Amino acid sequence: MSENRTNGLRRGAQLAGIGAAVAVAFGLFSTGAANADTFVPLPDGQKLGPDGVVITRTGEHALISPSLAANGAGRVVWVSGSSVADIPNAPDATPGGWNGPSNSNGSNNSSTHLASNISTGYIVGCQVNIASDAISAGLSGSLSATSASVSGSVGLNLGPGEVKFVMIDVKDVPSAGTYSVEYQDAEIQVQGCAGYAQARSYTVVEVIGDHYSKTTLYGQPFSIG
Repeated sequence: MSENRTNGLRRGAQLAGIGAAVAVAFGLFSTGAANADTFVPLPDGQKLGPDGVVITRTGEHALISPSLAANGAGRVVWVSGSSVADIPNAPDATPGGWNGPSNSNGSNNSSTHLASNISTGYIVGCQVNIASDAISAGLSGSLSATSASVSGSVGLNLGPGEVKFVMIDVKDVPSAGTYSVEYQDAEIQVQGCAGYAQARSYTVVEVIGDHYSKTTLYGQPFSIG
């Protein structure tokens, strides 16, 4: 009886030790998961526009990280993707200088730049679903656009209900042809948003001339924390 009780106590101690080890392991895994980057694959897309314009997006994805500020109101997302546009009827044009007032609304579109163009970027919102209402507001010029170089980064301060456009790249279209804009790990930092945040890509082809047209391809909205 004494030997059985001793063996039982030993087995109990061993099981307790295993249980403690498992608990520690789960705790470490949970801590790592909370601080880990999140990879978000996004679907390809295509949009047909007037005058034969076709925009195709492929390879889009995002990598989301908590902000180094560790204040609960910031996060960082690195976005990558490629958009190709077939523009068979763009008129020959020589890109000129910006005709509008510096940094004012409307000073960086093709109607003032004297050439067609293709541009791509992201719509970012705080506690807002990036749906048609937010998109329409942005395209009507009521939202500000922030530019970022393909290899650089951009910082946004967003409060609840705010939406901003981030320009990733823009390319002139001096004549008919096929054009692409590609970006790899373009960084967008969001601060000031204590609630959930969303982002959604866009690619716009603007064709000047007698038959002016604008074709926009939107990507799938995704959460950035």
